Amino acid sequence: MPLLSLTDFVDIVSKSGTPKITKIRQIKVRPDYNPALDYYKLLRNRLIETHEKNLGKSYLKNLLQYITDQRKLHNYEPLIEEYCRWWGRTKYDWFNPPSGKWTHGSVQVTINPELGLIKDGKKLLIKLYFKSDKLSKNKVSVILYLMKNVLVQENSSDMNVGIHDIRHGKMYTSPIKEEGLDAMLKGEAAYIETV
Repeated sequence: MPLLSLTDFVDIVSKSGTPKITKIRQIKVRPDYNPALDYYKLLRNRLIETHEKNLGKSYLKNLLQYITDQRKLHNYEPLIEEYCRWWGRTKYDWFNPPSGKWTHGSVQVTINPELGLIKDGKKLLIKLYFKSDKLSKNKVSVILYLMKNVLVQENSSDMNVGIHDIRHGKMYTSPIKEEGLDAMLKGEAAYIETV
């Protein structure tokens, strides 16, 4: 099985029955990542650059004047507005977010949060979520669990993890109930190996 992104792994874990097998097969046969086909790459990079260089909301909004694809413009504009609404007047400092891998058997899952923000001395690692479907409680639990266990334990106790569902203006950072989650994820990895 190829190296899985966190998104791919969570998509597999959240399915059951034949759709789970179908998802695994789709991932297995799809072509390698191509940045030119990454729909949200421009926005993701602009968000990172805006915070990393402390450029402010106007720099983020300025991205829209360079978008010529009307469909992309139609999708990016509300995402930028919603992100700026969430940001509000809060002052964030930047730190380079760590990345890591969760491994079980031959299955490896890359954990790469896009943003590392500091507010009032507290660090927050943020995974950005752009999809139109709302995040389920199950997906949120898996993502937060993997981020916390792979990235926080190795780095710092003053660091928290979060998922920002930009489209719906929701930040998920609540505590993770870990009961049985580790065993469940190891079972999912074994299932992926078998398929």
